[in-house]
Amino acid sequence: MSDFGRLFVLSMTTTATLFSESQKELILDAITQAEKNTSGEIRVHLEGKCKDDPVQRAFRVFKKLGMEKTKLRNGVLFYFAVADKKLAIIGDKGIHELVPENFWHSIKEEMVKDFKHENFTEGLVKGILEAGQQLKVHFPYSNDDVNELTNDISFE
Repeated sequence: MSDFGRLFVLSMTTTATLFSESQKELILDAITQAEKNTSGEIRVHLEGKCKDDPVQRAFRVFKKLGMEKTKLRNGVLFYFAVADKKLAIIGDKGIHELVPENFWHSIKEEMVKDFKHENFTEGLVKGILEAGQQLKVHFPYSNDDVNELTNDISFE
């Protein structure tokens, strides 16, 4: 179980109903805003259960979503298994060649603070915006930047 798994009770049981349409828009807006700071590509994936280690599952989802196909290998996935309360943030090879091993740790910890209080939208929005700020150091936005991946939230 994740580091916050026992600390809050999730009242929603399906990934599709976790966020209202307006909350989904806030998350999508955060992705758009974050990507204005960086050439990095950010996605959010939600699913109900995760029987595996969330980081390993996130890597499989990352590949399934084709996120390794960016030119600079700078995709980022925010993965959340709702029912199992597991969270992972992973980046592609291009990011991990440049950043320290615990690069995502502080972002994840801040998100967990919101998640403990069932503030999932706020936690994701803050995490996404912070990821954009952190990534711009190594992958700054350029005028010829192309959005290589859809910004949609994926569900399973």
